[in-house]
This record gives sequence, C-alpha cells and structure tokens, in this order.
Amino acid sequence: MTIAKAAVVAVLHERGQHARADFVDRNLPDRIDPARHGGLLATLRLNASDLADPDPS
Repeated sequence: MTIAKAAVVAVLHERGQHARADFVDRNLPDRIDPARHGGLLATLRLNASDLADPDPS
C-alpha cells in the first residue's frame, strides 16, 4: 500500500496547513510508504488507509 504525495498535500492545503503541505511536498517521495512514514502521517493526523491507493492486484 502506498499513498500519493499529492493526496497528502491536497488534504493539508484543504485544512489550511500550507506550511506543512510545503514541507511534505519538499521532503517526501511521490509515493509515500505508510510503514516508513507512518510517524509523520500520525503527526499530521492523517489516516493512511483513507488516503491509500486501491490495491492493483
């Protein structure tokens, strides 16, 4: 399961958290691995399962 960075950035902008959105945009890869970046997602109060791309299999 991966998450599109654009989805995270969009949610943060919708919340008015523009500085956090800019940080994510600058520092995370285009495909975010929740196992690797789960702590940051939790800090941002984002649920990885809500933002995850559907499983292609």
